[in-house]
Formats: sequence, C-alpha cells, structure tokens
Amino acid sequence: MLQQLGHILAMIRFSHTLFALPPAMLSAVMAWTTPAPGGAPPAFRWRELAGILLCMVFARSAAMAFNRLADRRIDAENPRTRMRHLPAGTLTVGGVTAFTIGCSAGFIASTLLFLPNPLPIALSVPVLAVLFAYSFTKRFTSLAHFWLGAALMLAPVSAWIAIRGEILLTAPVDLLPAVILGAAILFWVAGFDIIYACQDVEFDAKVRLRSVPARLGVPGALRLAAVCHLGMMIMLVALPLACPQLGFGWIYGIGVAAIGALLLYEHALVRPDDLTRVNTAFFHVNAVVSIGLFLIGALDLLV
Repeated sequence: MLQQLGHILAMIRFSHTLFALPPAMLSAVMAWTTPAPGGAPPAFRWRELAGILLCMVFARSAAMAFNRLADRRIDAENPRTRMRHLPAGTLTVGGVTAFTIGCSAGFIASTLLFLPNPLPIALSVPVLAVLFAYSFTKRFTSLAHFWLGAALMLAPVSAWIAIRGEILLTAPVDLLPAVILGAAILFWVAGFDIIYACQDVEFDAKVRLRSVPARLGVPGALRLAAVCHLGMMIMLVALPLACPQLGFGWIYGIGVAAIGALLLYEHALVRPDDLTRVNTAFFHVNAVVSIGLFLIGALDLLV
C-alpha cells in the first residue's frame, strides 16, 4: 500500500504543489492584513489556514490524477510520456479513479472548515469542474495553456473568498486585490506552460493536439510566452498601485524586480534551437518564483 501511495504521489508530482500553494498563501496573508471597507481586517483563524492547506492539496491532487486519467492514451503514444504510471501499468485506472474521487470528496469536505461563510462550499463543485475541464481543452483549442493559468488563478482568488466571504457579500469590489494577483498567476502559468509544451511540438502536430507551439512554431511560442510573463510583471506592479490598502512597500518592490530578473533568466535558458534546458526553466526557476513571491509579499505585510 505504501508503495502504491508513493507511485500515486509521483504520478501527480505532489512536490509541485508549491506552484499553486504559495500564491494561495500570499492571498491569505493579504486577506488577513487588509482592512475591510470601513472596518478592520478579518481575524486570523487557524481553522481557515488548515482549510486553505487542505483544499489546495486535495484540489490539485484530484486535478492531476484526473488529468493522467484523461490523457493516458495520449501519454502512451508520446515517447516523452509513455513511461508515466498509467501507460506503463504501474498504476491501474481503477486505483487512480478511486484516488481522484477521494481527493475530490476531501476538497469539498474541507470547505466546511470555512463555515459560516457559505461561498467555499457553494463554489467547490464549480471549481472542480474548471480544474477537470482543463484536461480536455488541448483537444479543441490552442488556448489550453491559458485555461491552465485560469485554473491556478483560482488558488489566490479562492483563498481570498474563503477568508473574506462575508465582506464580499456586501462589498464585491473587495475582491479586486485577489483578482489582480490571480491575473499575475494566470499569465505566469500560461507562459511557462507554453515553454514546457515546446518539447512536444512535433507530437502535438502529428496527433492534431492543439497547443501554441504546434500552431505558432517554437519561435512564435517562446515570444508569446515572453509576452505572458511581461503580463505577469504588469499585474504585480499594478497590485499595490490599484490596491494601496494592501500596504505593500519597498520589500515587495525589490522582490518584484527579482522576479522579473528570474523570468528573464528563464527565457535565456530556452532557445528555439535548444530545448535541452526546458526542465530547468520549468521546475527550478518557477519554483523559486512561486516561493519567492510568497516570501517577499508576506514579509512586507507582516514585518
């Protein structure tokens, strides 16, 4: 059983939860420290922190497992992915299906920790629908990368709603900081997913899967990825300007500049004629971007 659990965690790349968790946690810190319109910030509650952590882990695990189920036949044909756990027979469809259902139920149950705020439980099934739908988007649109970005955008937006739901019911404009942060995450994820997809450009074109590299070619895809990351930087700069009530200062500004430098480095690693360092750009650099964004933002707000 422990061996199967290890295979499942490897299949869903559990360690990569850090791509989504730090933005959600930054949004939570923002939500706990930002005054409500005409009032004080909401009180910190350990139950809400536990709920955010559980919801993030369960939602991402369910989405990744569902993606592996939906793509198992495609993965079996792709030389790069044919040794993944389902095509290789290391895990069974039944076992992964049960894991997906269990994580989905765990996600929905975890939203009960936010009661009496009714919004998390009401939005839990729609959120899962958005996450699961991503797995089918590349079959009909090259905008699949942006759907993935929108799915991860839900992390900071949902964390904000979970903490400030009662405020939002009377002042919907209070959601603006989470939306701007979420937009930054959307552009960031879409950009690095386009870079990652460059590895499969020939396979995607062969089997008629829709992706930006298959449609624009690798040079065009890398240019669009750069535009996406520019969009991320614009959103990060806009966040304290549009929402001065957050209280971001010079620490945040230095951190955003550092993130810009990291994104430039990421694009320097990958060239149209050399994709050998895509994994370094995808996993290492983006892990630093994600964790760094949380650290500089939280440090600025809490110190």
